Amino acid sequence: MVKQMRTVYLDHAATTPIDPEVREAVARAMAECWGNPSSLHLFGRKARDLLDEARVTVAHALGCLDAEVFFTSGGTEANNMAIFGAARVAPPHQRHLITTAIEHHAVLHACQRLQQDGWEVTYLPVDSTGMVDPDDLRRALREDTWLVSVMHANNEIGTLQPIHEIAAICRERGVWLHCDAVQTFGLLDMNVEELGVDMLSVSAHKLYGPKGVGALYIRGGVKIAPLLVGGSQERELRAGTENVPGIAGFAKAVELSRTHHFAAWQQIWQLRERLRTRLQDLVPDIQVNGHVQQCHPGILSVTFDGVSAESLLIALDRHGVAASAGAACSAGSIEPSHVLLALGMGEERAMSTVRFSLGRGNTPDEVDFAAEVIEAEVARLRSKTTASGGRVYSPAEASPSR
Repeated sequence: MVKQMRTVYLDHAATTPIDPEVREAVARAMAECWGNPSSLHLFGRKARDLLDEARVTVAHALGCLDAEVFFTSGGTEANNMAIFGAARVAPPHQRHLITTAIEHHAVLHACQRLQQDGWEVTYLPVDSTGMVDPDDLRRALREDTWLVSVMHANNEIGTLQPIHEIAAICRERGVWLHCDAVQTFGLLDMNVEELGVDMLSVSAHKLYGPKGVGALYIRGGVKIAPLLVGGSQERELRAGTENVPGIAGFAKAVELSRTHHFAAWQQIWQLRERLRTRLQDLVPDIQVNGHVQQCHPGILSVTFDGVSAESLLIALDRHGVAASAGAACSAGSIEPSHVLLALGMGEERAMSTVRFSLGRGNTPDEVDFAAEVIEAEVARLRSKTTASGGRVYSPAEASPSR
């Protein structure tokens, strides 16, 4: 009998495994609430009731009214809906937008599209830890600024931004603030009134829910244009028949996160710190990236000098350890991470950086196993580099022979 390889999943920032209770909620909705929620008959009303209950659950977690929650197909659509929706209602004399240099591509590419349409976009710099200086925002604001978009936690290095302070500055100047909170919703406390944001994007599959569903919070009184047109669903802001089973799963994931999030936060933080200290003890010439204290509890970005991140990831995968070189949406890209470059890191070191992201299913034993595998594989790859006269091997060359 072939022994099954041990697996350790350290890529929760890319997606989380679906919770069994969430899976049951999705299956139950598919079996019992399959009607169109826009239909007036019994079957439609049953689906509508489930949709309404889910909206209340998400709204309660966000600290807002249920009428301020709009379901989407995920974080990317929510980000696009906020940015393009706000841009389409902007007065002709206010076509300036501010964001940061380290946003997710769902925000950056939307801003770049607006630039092609004649908008001016200011990309705020960050310091070496990935933190935005609120004074930079204050200086960048202009009379024609319409929208500011700043993420809550960076998906590659985990740094948390000072959203409260940023929101206060925006409110002083009467400028809308959008926040991409996809990485933190369900893990950190998320009250939109306390944060002071006008729009906030969330996604289900980052909190043990299904893929293909998310939401955009829009503060009452903030009027944006729809991204999708057609029917009158989502109060005419998001046309298309709602994904009732996915939304039911999203709501269940939110409900579970509210029950367990503090214990989960502590557990994940302890595991992250365990992995960090183990790597710093075992592996020489590494650098941990991001802010030391103001950071996502589960994201650990590490630069391994002299090692190709892609080679290391392939080697780790052979041992059953799953991690990533950065954002999952950028997999296959040969370009260095825009986030790491924004920190002031050189291209070569950026290409030697791996993101480990832990979740509530991980254990101390898994962390220790992963650290030992990383130690061995980094040493092996560095020895190959030394033998080649300093040349960092390509993934194909660096892979161990079978």
